[in-house]
Amino acid sequence: MRHGVRLALDPGDARIGVARSDPGGMLATPLETVRRGPGDLDRIARLVLEHEAREVIVGYPASLSGEEGPAARKARSFAAALARLLAPVPVRLVDERLTTVTAQQQLHAGASLGRRGARGGRARRAVIDQAAATVLLQSALDAERRTGHATGRLVGDGDE
Repeated sequence: MRHGVRLALDPGDARIGVARSDPGGMLATPLETVRRGPGDLDRIARLVLEHEAREVIVGYPASLSGEEGPAARKARSFAAALARLLAPVPVRLVDERLTTVTAQQQLHAGASLGRRGARGGRARRAVIDQAAATVLLQSALDAERRTGHATGRLVGDGDE
């Protein structure tokens, strides 16, 4: 297992859920939700520096058919822009199918959600975005531990 903090991002149209791992790459935890729009990539770059991340994982909503849909194209474009900004820190696209659904199920099953806050409106969606990034990152960490290799596809110059 490679040593070092990883960040995972679950990019959506309105928000980006962010999670981080511990330096040993064992456990993913929610970090924050970044509002999409001007300055979002700069905020992520600051988080990479602040947490001394060795890698950034971006959720890629692959379709079951193998075709790249609009959400997957947006994620690939986002990851490419981020990779240009963060170089030489590597950015990887990792299949995120069902991470949001899994995160919602886990949050609804947990006793930590009260009648207010995370169950209502914007705050709830922000928590779900962070939880989805956490599910994505934990899955990537577990896969790396099983296989001994980083998961996903490295984003490079050919991506847009």
